[in-house]
Amino acid sequence: MTLPRSVSLRLLALMLAAVVAGSGCARMKNVFKDEDANEGQPVAQLYEKGQKSIRNGNYDAAVITFKRLVAQYPYGPYTEQALIETAYSQFKMGNNDDAISTIDRFLRTYPTHRHTAYMYYLRGLVNSSRDTVFLQRVWRLDASRRDLATPQQAYSDFQIVVDRYPKTRYAEDARNRMVELRDLFARHEIETALYYLRRSAWVAATERARYLLDTYPQSKFQSDAIAVLAEAYTRLGNTALADNARQELQRADPKHPWLAGEWPDYPSNFRKLNPFASEKSAIDNDDD
Repeated sequence: MTLPRSVSLRLLALMLAAVVAGSGCARMKNVFKDEDANEGQPVAQLYEKGQKSIRNGNYDAAVITFKRLVAQYPYGPYTEQALIETAYSQFKMGNNDDAISTIDRFLRTYPTHRHTAYMYYLRGLVNSSRDTVFLQRVWRLDASRRDLATPQQAYSDFQIVVDRYPKTRYAEDARNRMVELRDLFARHEIETALYYLRRSAWVAATERARYLLDTYPQSKFQSDAIAVLAEAYTRLGNTALADNARQELQRADPKHPWLAGEWPDYPSNFRKLNPFASEKSAIDNDDD
């Protein structure tokens, strides 16, 4: 029996549709298979795969692998280490917010873990580099003029390492980084004091200089703070305090440029108008 032509065409169309749908499903199956390539793998194999990605500098792939490991195996030593490696990889990628989130999760879940000191240290590294790192590297902007909230948190993180884990291998470097951060904070204070000096706010300038000397003693800007006091007291007409500050500066730093009348060295008006000039402070010595 011969089927009518219209019926044959409909059957042919249905067959073609079935073939297309089948091939489409196959392609979708392959896509999901690629996306879930880590699913069902043994935990040790997953961990080694993530480690290999880190060794190759492929931190994005490492994060994907370690997250899959944590999702499939939520408990055990591999999971603990996978969280550590995830935070490290996120830090290396510059995903600082994600790194902080992973670190905080680890510290909440494993507060007495043997690598807790490292995680506080890593959090200090993340906090000391987030927010301003791009601006500093590309535009050479002075971090002391930015928001210091995250550097201050970094200081607290390193302080925890130094105070709670003084015998770990991270303590010495954490201590050195704290010194660098103290100098950053001190510079912020001297920049503020110089701002007041330039605007003839002599009393406010002395207050910031005194705060620097009391809060960050022996910082890189100790002599600059004394010079601010000498300048401000001179402008205020307080001869006794100005002379005391001058004598103290001569003892501490006899070559300080303020003693020769060459400090503070404010940037020129032309430089401030130049949008391509790197940021220059009144305490910098490079030429305009």
